[in-house]
Amino acid sequence: MHSKCRTPLISTVHFKRQLSSSPTLPRETTQLRALKLKPNPSLPLSTLGNTVSALHPGSTGFYPHALKISAKLGLLKEGKQLHSRMIKLGFNNVLPLQTQMLNLYVKCKQFSDAEKLFDQMRVRNLVTWNTMICKSNLCLSFSYFKKMLINKVGFDHITLNTLLHASSEVKGVVFGRELHCFIVKCGFLYDSFVSSALVHLYGECGLVEEARWVFDQVFCRDLVLWNVMVSCYALNSLTKEAFVVFDLMKKEGVKGDGYTFCSLLKSCCIWGFYELGRLVHGLIIKLCFDLDVPVASALVDMYITNGNLYDAQKAFDGMTARNVVSWNTLIVGYAQRGDMEKVMELLREMRLQHFCPDELTMASIFQSCGVSSSSAELLQVHTYVIKNGFESFLSVTNALIHAYSKCGNIDGALQYFVSVSEPDLVTWTSIIGAYSFLSHSKGSVIAFEKMLVAGVKPDQIAFLAILSACSHGGLVNEGLHYFNIMMNDYRIIPDSNHYTCLVDLLGRAGLLNEAFSFITSHPVACTPDTLGAFIGACSIHGNITLAKWAAEKLVVLEPYKPVNYTLISNIYASKGRWLDVERVRNLMTDCCDYKIPGCSWV
Repeated sequence: MHSKCRTPLISTVHFKRQLSSSPTLPRETTQLRALKLKPNPSLPLSTLGNTVSALHPGSTGFYPHALKISAKLGLLKEGKQLHSRMIKLGFNNVLPLQTQMLNLYVKCKQFSDAEKLFDQMRVRNLVTWNTMICKSNLCLSFSYFKKMLINKVGFDHITLNTLLHASSEVKGVVFGRELHCFIVKCGFLYDSFVSSALVHLYGECGLVEEARWVFDQVFCRDLVLWNVMVSCYALNSLTKEAFVVFDLMKKEGVKGDGYTFCSLLKSCCIWGFYELGRLVHGLIIKLCFDLDVPVASALVDMYITNGNLYDAQKAFDGMTARNVVSWNTLIVGYAQRGDMEKVMELLREMRLQHFCPDELTMASIFQSCGVSSSSAELLQVHTYVIKNGFESFLSVTNALIHAYSKCGNIDGALQYFVSVSEPDLVTWTSIIGAYSFLSHSKGSVIAFEKMLVAGVKPDQIAFLAILSACSHGGLVNEGLHYFNIMMNDYRIIPDSNHYTCLVDLLGRAGLLNEAFSFITSHPVACTPDTLGAFIGACSIHGNITLAKWAAEKLVVLEPYKPVNYTLISNIYASKGRWLDVERVRNLMTDCCDYKIPGCSWV
């Protein structure tokens, strides 16, 4: 009756009265409350299905719990059954239930159903609008936000935080800057919750100075904001800056947590900061954070990244509790060393301790074990994958393509590429990289063109793969063509890796003047990797003047890295300038503490 009256307010009041007047909740409702506290993926399906079929008009208390469980576990079928029964019982205009139903649809990525329900709602509140903004894509989120403003619905810090996180996920710096201006105008910049999301956005986009400016504007900083700032520096490989913020944090009396130390350890995974990582380890033990599983996993990763498997194993063995991530980290470390025997041993031990390797475990192993030249070890892990049914996961297949190409088996890589009925962007990028790695540059070009014909839109990584292939194959015209369409047609901003590939492409072809002009006309392209590629090309073609110019810039950018001095000395040695070689090596000894110049006794 109330549904036919189309009066949301009366329907809502009727629902609440029925809910409050029920002396006891049905047994099924009690079960669902228990499930909400401790969800069991195998139980809700049967419980929800049986209960929905047995519902009667008086069991109003069932709906809130059932909808929450359905949304939490992604039970779309059961959720739709609930929605149908709600309509029949006249509860379809109850705002709290409509909001929960909306949440279910967006969590199950049924955006058309969510939009339909949203449009049918005659009464909407802030939670309803935030739900639609939260789970939509970036453009749709901003579209709903504009509608929200037009309808004069008041927004809050959750709305802004959601929009900022949506922008950071796709590195939408343009949207982020527009939102930043809006936040300043509305006076939300000093809200620690909003400013943390803004710092995170700029950090994800590599705009560290903007992130620090926002951080400095907030006077009352909470732990989350401090952590995000430390993480921002760690994410952008600015280790010293991360520790400066950490010191400032301690001076202001803010105690770090597990997230703080995870970020600090991540910043120590960069060449030259291993000893600093060991000091952080000592501080972690002193503050008892080594009992925190994510921190202990980050410790294992730090040691592995710095090439110290012994201490990584020691840190892993000392963990009082482990999760799949910590197992994955150690397994990948041994796989990168090519120790497949240890990998298989860890997999067996992992299962004995009741941890189930997932598809991410296997994909990580295949991504790493390609460093081994023996296909026999790869086949051993591959057999394990087939036996345990991991081949059905696309991520595992993509990693298999990568692994077989690294082992020089292009036929094996092609076999698994062909077996994929609907290859995604990662699959195409894997086969493009496979051809490139095995010096079949034209094969990479053909695969890239087939990908475009298939309607798959390339991203930064796909373009990096094809540019690398063109560089190794000397395909100058093709490389320039792909670099241009990347910027002009796909609006992708090149990063340092793309610039390095292009300079390497021109340098290998002997076009040193063109490469020099490109570097000087693009200040962003003047990075250590780009200069290193240019120096290598100058060395091959005997242009010591340009090599010296690039080497001087390289030493300014990275004065403590021994390989830079080695590169310069090799150039002088190729021209027989032994006094300059001695001068550079002495300079390396004075400036670098991490490597002693080598010599040969032969």
